[in-house]
Amino acid sequence: MRTHEEQELVALERDGWEALTSGHAREFYDDVLASEAVMVFPFGVMERDDAIDGMAESRRWQDYELEDVTVHDLGEGLAVVAYRVRARRVEEPPFEAMLSSTYVRSSDGWQMMLHQQSPSAVRVLSGS
Repeated sequence: MRTHEEQELVALERDGWEALTSGHAREFYDDVLASEAVMVFPFGVMERDDAIDGMAESRRWQDYELEDVTVHDLGEGLAVVAYRVRARRVEEPPFEAMLSSTYVRSSDGWQMMLHQQSPSAVRVLSGS
């Protein structure tokens, strides 16, 4: 995978978080999620339209930080972006998790097919 493609994929993840902080989640994910996309959260699995509705209707994130971002080339037109996120909402405990997003390249650019979140082991072990 070329460095430009890796940068493009990391930028998509950051743009997604920006959309979640700015209130533009519906517009962003409507463009980026593939028609058969699935999102796996600690509370359950959601298909594309339900996931978009949930993100658009949830409280905005106040801020976020992505760490240890890696891009894994899975072959022609397939890639995974994996990272740790620390994010905060007003009057809620911090959110810390390991995330991964699987992308497929289409004629419209990169489309997210699968997004998965796992609570951070530190958070699980500390009970917070």
